[in-house]
Amino acid sequence: MLSRLFISNYALIEHLEIDFNGGFTVITGETGAGKSILLGALSLLLGGKADSKAVRDAEHKIIVEATFDITGYGLDGYFNDNDIDYCETECIIRREVSAAGRSRAFVNDTPVGLGVLKDITTRLIDIHSQHSNMLLAKSGFQLDILDGLAHNDQLLDDYEAVYRRCVELNRDIEARKKQIAQNKAEEDYITFQLEQFQEINLHENEDEELEALQNKLSNITELKDALWTVDNILGSEENSVIDQLKTVGQRLSFTEEVMEETRGMSQRVADCIIDLKDIVMSVSQAQENLNLDPAELDRINERLDTIYSLERKHNVGSVNELIALQHQLEEKLASITKGDDEIAELVAEYDKKKAESMSLARCLSDARRKAATSFAHELKPLVAGLGMKNVAFEVAFTETEMTSTGIDAVEFMMAFNKNQSLMPVKDTASGGEISRVMLCIKSIVARSMHLPTIIFDEVDTGVSGDIASMIGEMMAHIAQSIQVMSITHLPQVAACASSHIKVFKSDNDQGTFTSVTGLDQEQHVMEIARMLSGKGLDEAAINNAKSLINQYVKV
Repeated sequence: MLSRLFISNYALIEHLEIDFNGGFTVITGETGAGKSILLGALSLLLGGKADSKAVRDAEHKIIVEATFDITGYGLDGYFNDNDIDYCETECIIRREVSAAGRSRAFVNDTPVGLGVLKDITTRLIDIHSQHSNMLLAKSGFQLDILDGLAHNDQLLDDYEAVYRRCVELNRDIEARKKQIAQNKAEEDYITFQLEQFQEINLHENEDEELEALQNKLSNITELKDALWTVDNILGSEENSVIDQLKTVGQRLSFTEEVMEETRGMSQRVADCIIDLKDIVMSVSQAQENLNLDPAELDRINERLDTIYSLERKHNVGSVNELIALQHQLEEKLASITKGDDEIAELVAEYDKKKAESMSLARCLSDARRKAATSFAHELKPLVAGLGMKNVAFEVAFTETEMTSTGIDAVEFMMAFNKNQSLMPVKDTASGGEISRVMLCIKSIVARSMHLPTIIFDEVDTGVSGDIASMIGEMMAHIAQSIQVMSITHLPQVAACASSHIKVFKSDNDQGTFTSVTGLDQEQHVMEIARMLSGKGLDEAAINNAKSLINQYVKV
């Protein structure tokens, strides 16, 4: 429900703030200006094109801000999906337009794009005019009406869940078939590549091990020379490092008997001698194991060449990456082998879900057809009461392929004259007729569907007398379920309202301004009297206005 509208620097508006109380509100007075204010401003909130020409003062920007009571609208999921702060009771929508035409939009102070703005505001406001039926123009709205009247919410949820699974399975089947077909085309090449891998029989880190061994065998002469030198210095029979350390130990041992400072040093030298002897033994062993084997080096070089060639072929840098690639090829080959079985399993599940979704779609269709019969029975007398007494109406059903809404394509078919063939309502009705038909439709569905706030823009144009009274009563009836606003010229419609707003212009030294004021009960009577009498306002017009108002029970 729209609870507050703030407009600043828009066309003839310097600053305007309107509070709404729900129920049925009429807007009268200079209704052309009223449309310019409300519909022009609200079109910005609905994501309409920002026109810099509407900026009154180029030094400031247009600001249009609306506060909505969204209790019970169930918009939390949408807000969370779009990362917008959510309050379960209130939503504030703001649009700003600069003199340069730059536009920004905010929902609860969160900047949003126009797409998100439109998605949210069309859930909150529906502007219904003589030449524009926003909801009727939307794809699937007629189907939504029937589902609302049939109370199909749970059935629709069940169907949509199964249908979505059908779509997912069908997509998976096609993707799997495409992948298998592609793999089968490569099967011979995959097999050839795997045979190469299997023939080489790689193991992890093999390249690092072979490169280390290659480096060792390639430098064997230098290694032997280095080890011989170490062995000769440390452990030769004459004047070796070990022999000299033995002498050092003996001399230190002598000093330890008389010097506190050298105690323990001989033992440390002895420990060094033990370590050096161990080194000598290890070096000797290493010398014995260092044998130049040209055949072994050739084998290693050949193995590495094979590995490097395979790495270049597959554009990888190590044996471990080659092994990972081998596993991928093995998995591909396995998937080709078992691919038909996988597809068969997916097809079996798809067939099961398709049958389940078709069963639910039939249930939906049956419920819609029953609702359509009741809907036609209710709609025809309402439309006839609004001056279209020869109206004929039915809902045409066409069975289609399954979609997210079921298997039904529906069309509201109408005729407004005797002996006229039924035609789609959008093709056969004039602007005024289709507005009144939509008024009747909304009167019926308001009690079953959670429609947004509805603004009727002079839908009563071209009617008067009893029909105008019935339009007013019908709007008041709709307002029992949802918020209704009507821009009207007719006193019969205004008399049915629970609240009344008047639009007027005024002049001062700075220019012309448009203002809006809420009327109390006495002002409400006087305004309707003016609408009845024109320029002259006398006691008879006032009494007539009171009589007209008293005919209706206020919402």
